[in-house]
Order: sequence, then C-alpha cells, then structure tokens
Amino acid sequence: MRPPASALARYLDFLRHERRLAAHTLEAYSRDGALLEALAAGRGPGDLGATDIRRFVAALHGKGLSPRTLARLLSSWRGFFDWLVRRRELDSNPCKGIRAPRAARTLPEALSPDDASRLVALADDSDTGIRDRALFELAYSCGLRVSELTGLDLGAVDAVSGEVRVTGKGSKTRIVPVGASALEALARWLPVRERLAPPGERALFLGRTGKRLTPREVQRRIKTRAAAAGLDVDVHPHMLRHSFASHVLQSSGDLRAVQEMLGHASIASTQVYTHLDFQHLAKVYDAAHPRARRKG
Repeated sequence: MRPPASALARYLDFLRHERRLAAHTLEAYSRDGALLEALAAGRGPGDLGATDIRRFVAALHGKGLSPRTLARLLSSWRGFFDWLVRRRELDSNPCKGIRAPRAARTLPEALSPDDASRLVALADDSDTGIRDRALFELAYSCGLRVSELTGLDLGAVDAVSGEVRVTGKGSKTRIVPVGASALEALARWLPVRERLAPPGERALFLGRTGKRLTPREVQRRIKTRAAAAGLDVDVHPHMLRHSFASHVLQSSGDLRAVQEMLGHASIASTQVYTHLDFQHLAKVYDAAHPRARRKG
C-alpha cells in the first residue's frame, strides 16, 4: 500500500487540477512548500504555530532574503494553511497576522548643484530646446512632480509675484516660489509656445503634436538632455525633485518649509503639513536654492 500523500503534495494537486495554475507558478508554490517543510524539520502543518512561522521568517531574513521575497513566501504559505483550514484539517492559520519585515525606504539619488545646473541650463536654441530649458528649470526650481509639471496650464506661473500655483496629489493646491532662472526660461518659451499651440490649448508645455506634453515624453527628454550635458548617471524627472529638496534642505535646514514646497503629507496624520506664510517660504527659498536669484 502506498503511503498517504503529504499535505503539501495534496495541496499542489489541488492547485494543478482544480485551480489549473500554470507550470511555472506551480513550481514556485512547490519550492515555497519545500522550504516550509525543511524549516519545519519533520513536523507536520498541525504542529506549527505563529511563533514557529515568525522564527522561520526571522531566520530567512538573517540569511539575506529580502522583505519582498519574504512577503511572497508568507503569501504562499498562508494560502497553503488556508486550504487546510477550509478542509478542516487545521483549526487556524499560523501565518495569520504575520508580516514580512519592512523594506528600507531608499531615496532617489540627487544631482549635485553643479550637475543640476548643467542639466537644466544646457544651451539649445531650437523650439524643443527652449521648451526643455523652461521645463527643467521649472522642475528643479520648484521641485515639481512630473505629473504636476505636465499638468500646468497657462497662468499657473505668476511672473510678477514669482510663484507657481500647483495642483498636487489629492487635488491639493499649493503655491511655490519660482526662481529667476526659471522665470527667464519661461519668458523665452511663451512666445514659442504661442506660435506652436493649436486654438484652445491651455497646456503650458506642449509636445510635438501641439498638445499637452506627456510624462513619458518628459522622461525621454531629460535622459537625452542629461547625455548632452555629459552627465554619467541615469537621470529621471523625480531626480530633479529630490535634488531640489536636498539642496534647499542642506542649505536652509528648514524641513517644514521644504515639506510645504514639495506638498508632502504628514505620515503620522495623513494631513498636509501646517501651511507656512508664503513670505517665509520665499525667504528660505531665496537663501537656499542654487538657482533662485530672486529679487526682493
């Protein structure tokens, strides 16, 4: 008589014949199950508790498995134990409520002030070059997200007061100071834009079709510009945002002002940070941003 199939073997049969999972997916479940069996060291599923699962996760984390891999393993094991609970072979799932360690948050790399200036100030007198100069000067000047940048309409930038009205995440509006270099680049772009824009188009920055510039095109343009500027790094639009924040914060030390200008929400309260007086923001900006040169 053949010995009874293990719980894992029966679960894999269920996935193969009833769930009809693809072969490579089944292989992944099989590897995850085999690892669980190895860690259990001969004990069956019914002998494992939450403490054991936590110990397994800690041991794997100590061996270098990433939080993302551990989260996937836990998801796989959780499905196996859920199946056993549904079949009334277990009273509860020992993986319930157990989460993988959190992945360390990594900030995007910032350009140096000199490299950021080389990138945004690259000389190019073509229509596209004039647009890109205005586009990236404004991105670095104000720390805008690429979606905020491409979402700007005519009138969003007030050249007299030196500020831009931005609609960010959650449709929240904020006002950010704009430096002299960005205002000068925009002044060059606006006559070009007027010549290229079809009737009724309100977008500040236009693509080759005369319609609103897309985030994907901004991503392509900044890489082309970085190569032309001789920057040996993989530059992307968010890098300018992070460079803005890093450079202003390093020079001013005013975290709250930087958070206000970036439009960041508080992690603790999920509310927008306390709004600061615009004159205070402008003062911090003038003193700290490498390309501000705003006049009082």
